[in-house]
Amino acid sequence: MKRALITGITGQDGSYLADLLLAKGYEVHGIMRRASTFNTSRIDHLYADPHINGVRLFLHYGDLADSVNLVKLLYDLKPDEIYHLGAQSHVRVSFDIPEYTADVTGIGTIRILEAIRETGIRSRFYQASSSEMFGKAQEIPQTERTPFWPRNPYAVAKVFAYWATVNYRESYGLHACNGILFNHESPRRGETFVTRKITRAAAAIKQGLQKELFLGNLNAKRDWGYAPEYVEGMWRMLQQDTGDDYVLATNETHTVREFCEAAFAHVDLDWKEFVRHDARYERPAEVDLLMGNPARAERILGWNATTRFADLVRIMVDADMQLLSRKTAQEHLGDQP
Repeated sequence: MKRALITGITGQDGSYLADLLLAKGYEVHGIMRRASTFNTSRIDHLYADPHINGVRLFLHYGDLADSVNLVKLLYDLKPDEIYHLGAQSHVRVSFDIPEYTADVTGIGTIRILEAIRETGIRSRFYQASSSEMFGKAQEIPQTERTPFWPRNPYAVAKVFAYWATVNYRESYGLHACNGILFNHESPRRGETFVTRKITRAAAAIKQGLQKELFLGNLNAKRDWGYAPEYVEGMWRMLQQDTGDDYVLATNETHTVREFCEAAFAHVDLDWKEFVRHDARYERPAEVDLLMGNPARAERILGWNATTRFADLVRIMVDADMQLLSRKTAQEHLGDQP
C-alpha cells in the first residue's frame, strides 16, 4: 500500500486529492493547522465511509512555518509521495499580508524540501505551482517555457517555490514536480474566491437570501477548469519515472463577466440587475489574461481537461442551489415544540 502525505488536505484540491488517492488504495496522511475550531468540512464525508475511517486516512497537526514538526512527520511517516498544496492562496489577500504569504507559500516549500533532504527519504514531491506566476503574460497561450512575470505577492512567493523545487531536483536528485495549474474550480471552492462568490450569490439571490453581489474587475480573463480533473493530473506527474514540470489548463479563456452571465442565466436571472462594482476588490496590479496550453501534459501524462466552462458553471450553481435550499440547524431547532 502506497503512503501519501498531503499538505492543505482540508482545502479544495487537498480534499479531492484525498478522494482520488483513497480510491486508488493509498494510505493517506494530511497536515492541518491546529485551531480553535475544526475546518474539515471538505473531508468529513470520508470519515462516514467505514472502509476508510480509522484505516487509511489520518490527520496530523502541523504548520508550514514549523520546520522541526515537518522533519519529525517525515521521519515517522516516510511517505512514498508528498503533495504540497498548503499555502496562503488568496491573491487579493496576499497584498494585505505579503510577509505572511511569502513565509508560508514561499519559504514553506523550502522547509518541506529541506525536510526531505534532511531525513534522507526518497519521497516523490509535488509542488502546487500557479498560473499566477505568468502574471503579465509574455505570450498567449502560456506554456512550460513562458517567462514568469508575477504581479502580486502570492505569485512572487509561488515563483520562489517553483524555482526551489527545480533547484532541489537538480541539486539533490529528488523526484520533484511543479504542476503549473491554471484556475480550477468546484463546489468545494472557498466562498471568498470569485467563482464561488458568484455562484453562491446567484443561488442566494434566486432564493431571496441576498440582493446584490459586489465584484472587482469584470474584464479579467482566466482559464477555468474543474478541480477533480486537475488532482488527477497531480497524481499522474508523480507516476512518471522522473520529475518534471507541467502546465494543466483548458486552453480556453473567459472573463469574470462571462462567468457572471452564465451563472445567473442558469437560474433564469439577468446578472446586470444584481452585480455591482466595488473598487475595494480591485488589485493594485492586475493580471489581465491567463490561458494555458496543456499539450505537454496531454502528450506525456495522457491528461486533458474534459469539463468545459458552461458545464463547470452549471455544476457549481446547482451545488450552491442545493446547499442553500437546506434548512440550517437553527431553523430545525426553531421548528421544535
